[in-house]
Amino acid sequence: MTQENRPFIGINLDLLAGGKNRQGSYRLAAGYCDAILSAGGLPVPVPACSRESDLDTYLDMLSGFVLTGGADMDPRRNGQCMHPSVRLLASQREESDRKLVKKLLARKMPVLGIGLGMQQINVALGGSLYLHLPEEMPKSMPHLDNSDDFHRHLALIKPGTLLEEIYGGEELLVNSSHHQGVKTLGNNLRVCATAPDGVIEAIETVEVGWYFVGVQWHPEADSATALDKQLFENFLQASAALSLSPPLEIAV
Repeated sequence: MTQENRPFIGINLDLLAGGKNRQGSYRLAAGYCDAILSAGGLPVPVPACSRESDLDTYLDMLSGFVLTGGADMDPRRNGQCMHPSVRLLASQREESDRKLVKKLLARKMPVLGIGLGMQQINVALGGSLYLHLPEEMPKSMPHLDNSDDFHRHLALIKPGTLLEEIYGGEELLVNSSHHQGVKTLGNNLRVCATAPDGVIEAIETVEVGWYFVGVQWHPEADSATALDKQLFENFLQASAALSLSPPLEIAV
């Protein structure tokens, strides 16, 4: 892509809620911006917005969106009971993210969902989550090791998927730092990679005319492999194609 048509890519910021003696603050791992810039895009950080009109203003200028990782969604809002392992997102971020995801789906904007971002899309499309893998899938391999910053395991890529086309193989070594996971798939989604224990590691849409890939690992992190760059490059190509298309009419 040329310098003139580099797509603007949104990235939702994580939010640390303020306390009695602490001001709230936003944070974003540098790897998200670095990966987008390296793949040819221009990152646009998007804060938690209480007004939907503000989200629309951001989305009007964007060609794609990276939904970032973070803590956990409130399971009670997804029809599940609270679990002691759940670390809740700041309520302002959760509320904004839910509105944001609905708008991304309505606009059919290219989306790369990472960690929590993958789970949010799955839930918005009617899927469900395991709230704590060690308890609900006790025979599963470790997917989170707090003593190891670079915990890794294999991901087995399904043949005939976009992910296979992107990575060009059947196996991939991925970083792993999650205690939740996709349980049932949302509408028009398919599994495109699993861990050797069967835990879903990546999903993608089967809907024609929409680009969505979600991965449970973190391709933007320092612990990612060189192959993960190809995921961002593929996503940027889809976003660049949208930026060159006529503007989409959004019903209000």
